[in-house]
Amino acid sequence: MRRKLLLAALVGTVYATSAHADSTGCGLGTMVWDGQQGIAPQTLAVTTNGIVGNQTFGITSGTLGCEQDGVVRHSAQLSMYTGSNMDAIARDMSVGSGESLHALADILGIEAEDRSRFFAALQDNYASIFSASDVTAEDVIAGINQTLENDRRLAAYAA
Repeated sequence: MRRKLLLAALVGTVYATSAHADSTGCGLGTMVWDGQQGIAPQTLAVTTNGIVGNQTFGITSGTLGCEQDGVVRHSAQLSMYTGSNMDAIARDMSVGSGESLHALADILGIEAEDRSRFFAALQDNYASIFSASDVTAEDVIAGINQTLENDRRLAAYAA
């Protein structure tokens, strides 16, 4: 039993130190250490959530800081893809079509009937999305999200 607790604490520590602030999820641990900042409270929150195993209950019941209508986000995949394919995305965006834009649309969950509008919106906003030669993947993602938010039909796809 002691080894299991130690292992759970170690796993929680590794997760918490590699995660961003406010990334402990929902659950009893998150509620107990709510508002506290730093590695120790995050580690304790994640460890408590893992040991008690109450996130499923929280999600299904809408308690413990969990949301029943929460959305699983694609931000890590989007960041990785964008960072690795900046040149291809810029090239395809400038002409309004291409394989990299289709992959981007897949990651964002753009429905088939909205893709032509998505591609056109990106092409129309190319200059603001790729506003400088040293633009970062985060800048591009922010520009894409702004483009989506500015279009009534595409706004639902914004991250």
